[in-house]
Amino acid sequence: MAKQNRRRRTGRKPAAAPGLPVDAALSGDPSQVADAIATVAFLAAQGDKNAIGRFVEQVAGAESGAGVQLAAARIIARAFDFGWLPSDIHEAARRRVDEFAIGYLTDLIADHRVGFAPESVDEIWQRQLDELSATVWWTSDRPHLEQWADRALLTDAEALTAALTALALLIQLPKLEQIVPLPGTRGQTVTHRHVDERTLGRVRGLLAKAESTSFAEEAETLSAKAQELMTKYAIDRALIDAERTDPDLPAARRIWLETPYTDAKALLIDMVTRANRSRAIFVADWGFVTIVGDDPDLDAVEILSTSLLVQATRTMIDNATTEESRSRHYRKAFLTAYTSRIGERLAAAAEATIADSPDATHLLPVLAGHRQRVDKAFDTYFPTVQTRGITIRSAEGWTAGTEAADRADVDNP
Repeated sequence: MAKQNRRRRTGRKPAAAPGLPVDAALSGDPSQVADAIATVAFLAAQGDKNAIGRFVEQVAGAESGAGVQLAAARIIARAFDFGWLPSDIHEAARRRVDEFAIGYLTDLIADHRVGFAPESVDEIWQRQLDELSATVWWTSDRPHLEQWADRALLTDAEALTAALTALALLIQLPKLEQIVPLPGTRGQTVTHRHVDERTLGRVRGLLAKAESTSFAEEAETLSAKAQELMTKYAIDRALIDAERTDPDLPAARRIWLETPYTDAKALLIDMVTRANRSRAIFVADWGFVTIVGDDPDLDAVEILSTSLLVQATRTMIDNATTEESRSRHYRKAFLTAYTSRIGERLAAAAEATIADSPDATHLLPVLAGHRQRVDKAFDTYFPTVQTRGITIRSAEGWTAGTEAADRADVDNP
């Protein structure tokens, strides 16, 4: 405010930083301000680390709220057009920007949702919005940026810096597969058929016990039982769908991974995905796995993977009794070997459940047809998939991980 008052008293503008659209930002025209904001965010996204700071130093205090809001609406819409979902944007932000930029992005997501009728928003899109607690809390009498700055206790310069940082991240986001219909896409919202709450409750109970026990054998037995329950449910669903003339199309979801050892963790998800008749692909640069399959199978993958990642990590830490076993190479090798073996054994448990089904003869061609539909959907989403391996630099860690998995009792209790 002091800078703006000085400009009004002297009639002079500060010297524009070379290459930055300062004059447009100070014009007071929301359209010109929006273009200026987008330009600076683009420069930052392209690697100019000083662009935001130099720009904010020149324009902080100017009436730019309406222009920032206009630019932000365009840039967030582009991110959604590029296939990013609300939770994807949140997870990417959580890994790359500070809490203020994250908060600003949450408001942008909420604002974008306002313009669409509830029936035109896919349930997954809306659920992710609800999980982020993204709501329009501000009023229309002042620009959002001003009200957000007041709420977050930020100065004008700090608020503008956070907004530009958030927009620069959005511009950096690459184009992804459109796995959920965009809000407002008429006639294309999807009916999702999830695992019933009773079955999910039993599975969650088993996995909670598996995560709480200090005995690896008991944990693996409980996890195998959870896999058995999910497989039985999937068998029932597959037989029902086989009688329908309009079987559900395979769906897709993204699972974000925490560092370190994301490639080993992605391998665990891949193994669980295979055991549940689905497909997976890992986007290493951003740290997420996309899984493709029927909704009940994807429910199984998500709940089992989440629990098994907790169990595998705990087992890895519990086995860290020497200097070597605490090294990064050892831990990565241990986790990779452990998850590989557990994945194989979960697949064996699923296959045994299918073989023991009283409808096994009728079920096999049904599952074969299911596999073809999943493969077709996967190839449609990812026509140019490249396979890559994981580099292991600790034979000791690999051996220990394999032995730990082999000792685990995954037979049904």
